[in-house]
Amino acid sequence: MIRIVSIAALLCLLVLVLYLPSAHPPERFLAQIRSEHQAMEALWGEAPALRILDRALGLQGAAREATPVPSTAGASAASGVDSAVAREMASVNQRLFGNSYFRAIDALVLLAAFRLSAMLEWLPWTAVFAAAAIGDGAIARALKAREFRQHDPERFALFASAAIVCACGALVGLVVPLTPHPLLMPLVPAAIAVFVGRSVAHFHQRA
Repeated sequence: MIRIVSIAALLCLLVLVLYLPSAHPPERFLAQIRSEHQAMEALWGEAPALRILDRALGLQGAAREATPVPSTAGASAASGVDSAVAREMASVNQRLFGNSYFRAIDALVLLAAFRLSAMLEWLPWTAVFAAAAIGDGAIARALKAREFRQHDPERFALFASAAIVCACGALVGLVVPLTPHPLLMPLVPAAIAVFVGRSVAHFHQRA
């Protein structure tokens, strides 16, 4: 069950991420970032909002360096390569990766980086809650093993599947160009932590 839920959720996430850049122009994602930046500025203040934006730009830069897609700007001929061939390859790269779809993907990555950066701003509080929720599940699991009580594999599968679906839903929420409430950011990792803690509590353990 857990494997089926994982595969289905990841396939839906992949299809959605590939579809959104074709359905929305790059300007739509950039306008969404500006709107959410203003909301963050109203909630956190100017300095934290700028810190979130700066962190998002850093995350996008790291993602761009990790991608195998070649840069379409500033291409120069390497030593020993004919300049005409180099210019033609640069032109092909420009036509292939400089179109609206790939620019929309770049803007989508920036939107996802911005929302992830906003989630990281809540990290000191969500990390404490997540540790408490998972620790509570681990303690309940140990007590059941000491008391020779039966663990429930159905509940384990249910809570583990719920955690997977919630995590994939959070990834979808990073890229969908709809305005979420700023206070929704810490609720997502908190819900995942609760589901993980409950699945740990029902995981089989020998005494």
